[in-house]
Amino acid sequence: MNRFNEVDLSDHFLELIRRAATILPDDMRSALEKAKTKEESGSAAEGAFDTILRNVEMAREHSTPICQDTGTPIFEIYHPLGVSTRKLADAVRRAAASATQHSYLRPNAVDSLTGENSGDNTGIDFPTMHFQEWEQDSIHVDLLLKGGGCENVSTQYKLPNSRLKAGRDLEGVRRVVLDAVFQAQGRGCAPGVLGVAIGGDRGQSYIKSKQQLLRPLEDTNPNPELSALEERIHQEANELGIGPMGFGGKTTVLSTKIGTLHRLPASYFVSVAYMCWANRRAHMDLRLTDDAVEVSYA
Repeated sequence: MNRFNEVDLSDHFLELIRRAATILPDDMRSALEKAKTKEESGSAAEGAFDTILRNVEMAREHSTPICQDTGTPIFEIYHPLGVSTRKLADAVRRAAASATQHSYLRPNAVDSLTGENSGDNTGIDFPTMHFQEWEQDSIHVDLLLKGGGCENVSTQYKLPNSRLKAGRDLEGVRRVVLDAVFQAQGRGCAPGVLGVAIGGDRGQSYIKSKQQLLRPLEDTNPNPELSALEERIHQEANELGIGPMGFGGKTTVLSTKIGTLHRLPASYFVSVAYMCWANRRAHMDLRLTDDAVEVSYA
């Protein structure tokens, strides 16, 4: 048995949730500050950025949620051989319930049949958790808080798409992703970050698209074709003029991140995970020492 199984990690997961809910990552804050400088002085777009950035600083200062919709907590957990995923899941659920008591999370878990709210952000497959065994002797956790507004404008396309004249190629991908941004307008709380997945089945494609949102804004896709496409979509989406919160302006999208999956010959799905400006993500590494758990957050 792995020694991690003997340790209660719920307090560490609680701190991870607190950080994700209340502290916007530095790359996101810097991107918002830069975007503000591009807008016309006195414009509604500049005013929107002022409000957003003031909200970000207040949330950090007071350790309160950046947005009232604290979203679906999505955990990507990498663990060594022998670690009980059941015990990890139990620790995550305890942390989610505690985070709700501390008001880091709003009660968001609603029974789809009865409409009853569980009151503590736990329920059937809530929070969302994906487990991956790896060869390291440590545990790494990525957390994404995905709000309902931006989730509602996330979408999936099946290529070819005759309406958009989009074929089964990267040009077709470009056309449908830009259409997704246009259809969203300001309803996804722009400026957004786009996580895109090409291929897979319908379910795995959506998962892959959300995983792209965990990437730093400044990273470069190792695939040159995808890197070029990310940059082109980023530029062209900002030419749509939708702007922050749909008020018009020069910044509609802060970044585009694209991943791929193998697919069946009969299917070609493109999933677009739209993330609002409150791109709340945090990371945690856990290592065992002789007498304690060593934790680092990012």
